[in-house]
Amino acid sequence: MSERQDLQGRRIVLGLSGGIACYKSAELVRLLTRHGAEVRVAMTPAAESFITAVTLQALSGQPVVTSQWDTREPNNMPHINLGRWAEVILIAPASADFMAQLAQGRSDELLSLLCLARPRETCDLLVAPAMNREMWSHPATQRNAAQLQADGAVLLGPGHGDQACGEFGDGRMLEAAELLDAVIAHFQPKVLKGRRLLITAGPTFEPFDPVRGITNHSSGKMGFAMARAAAEAGAQVTLVAGPVHQPTPPGVQRINVTTAQQMYDAVVPVAAAHDIFVATAAVADWRPANLNEHKIKKEGHKAVPTFELTENPDILAAVAALPQAPYCVGFAAESEQLLTHARAKLARKKLPLIVGNLGPATFGKDDNALLVIDAHTHYPLPADGGSADKLTLARQLMLDIAQRLQDRP
Repeated sequence: MSERQDLQGRRIVLGLSGGIACYKSAELVRLLTRHGAEVRVAMTPAAESFITAVTLQALSGQPVVTSQWDTREPNNMPHINLGRWAEVILIAPASADFMAQLAQGRSDELLSLLCLARPRETCDLLVAPAMNREMWSHPATQRNAAQLQADGAVLLGPGHGDQACGEFGDGRMLEAAELLDAVIAHFQPKVLKGRRLLITAGPTFEPFDPVRGITNHSSGKMGFAMARAAAEAGAQVTLVAGPVHQPTPPGVQRINVTTAQQMYDAVVPVAAAHDIFVATAAVADWRPANLNEHKIKKEGHKAVPTFELTENPDILAAVAALPQAPYCVGFAAESEQLLTHARAKLARKKLPLIVGNLGPATFGKDDNALLVIDAHTHYPLPADGGSADKLTLARQLMLDIAQRLQDRP
């Protein structure tokens, strides 16, 4: 698939203050531009001790600004012009000293001047802290971080892990890919702000002995895309995931389960406290009635083992039947007659909305083709009847769900 253009046409100023994490900023420029953004770089004198302006100019394709006295600007006011041009100023890395400057409103060089002079109605400030763990945990830094947030800045991170000084803990700058995701999320419309979403994803695994069991081909990719899209839309998201190897989307609370019963126990007691329930998980309909204590072995000429199955609880139906049920969105992965089977599931479980797809054609893949069905109508997603990547589809579904919630009496 081609590179996603989630930032097409977006105007971003990347500001670098002094810190070893400046080496990550080169990759960040590359990622931002590859995803369609126009990036201009501004640097403090301290940042120039860690990375050259030549490197960042080559990667951004734009001149790098390092001084408020830059005579290339016709009016000699780069701190004014860049702030008027940008939709976002991203400070990455943001050192402890630079955060203190911002919190106190001090502006003695180009980058701090730019942050202070930006039009706050049209240009947001994102700050990615980068410092030693002791510096980050110091009360003064915590006060400054709180003040920046109170003033409207958005803090990205910091991360947790190895630090250049040899220590381990909080304070390191997020990786370039994490910052890219955060910037993309920042630009998504916050149509679900204040909403609480509960989402299930992946398969379940129903063991018949300690080694083997019954499962399916679900990769969890669609459910994880739904969780990411919901978080990007401003929702508070809880993701209950079966046994999959997918990274947890930023800002999402994840609960790992294995069996259908475990998923039921994690979902049903808390579902009523949520506004929306999205059931993307491919939950096993049946499980072995008995679990063998030890591995069933093939020895000699013994007869082929047989298994008695019992039905698993229906999680989606149970949530939809709650007295204070959330808005329930089902998923139906079928192998044939998609509309017929999905509409029957919609009626049987008394759902307002169901999303169908031909499971065997999309399990494990990065793209999908969906059919969105309610009691009266249905339409394909994408609208042209083709396919699209699962995150794009998830974002479109979140817009649809948000509109349906708004239109409810």
